Amino acid sequence: MLGTRQTLPPTRSSITHKFSINGREGYRTVGLHPDGRPGEIFIKMAKEGSTMSGMCQAFCRAFSLALQYGLSLDDAVQRFKGMRFEPMGPTGHPEIPECMSIPDYVARFLEISFGEPARG
Repeated sequence: MLGTRQTLPPTRSSITHKFSINGREGYRTVGLHPDGRPGEIFIKMAKEGSTMSGMCQAFCRAFSLALQYGLSLDDAVQRFKGMRFEPMGPTGHPEIPECMSIPDYVARFLEISFGEPARG
């Protein structure tokens, strides 16, 4: 069964965030649907080679398509949060002092910024 893709309008709001993971800097941009839900993500790593940039683009494309085809943000976060590979380490973000990878950092940032509040 294939879901219906919910793409973003040609002109959309977005949030760009500069980040650092163990001294490696990058920019994460989240494109937003008109109702404020994330619908796409882009990562641009500063001063990184084509392999790192290509893997970031592949991750972003997969994450964006998953959201556009109906995977909830919380489900997407759970699938990418906790992945462990380089670069990892200190981030300088007060709510995410250390991360285990770029996907881990992005998932945790999205969870903090857009996730459902914890119930309890």
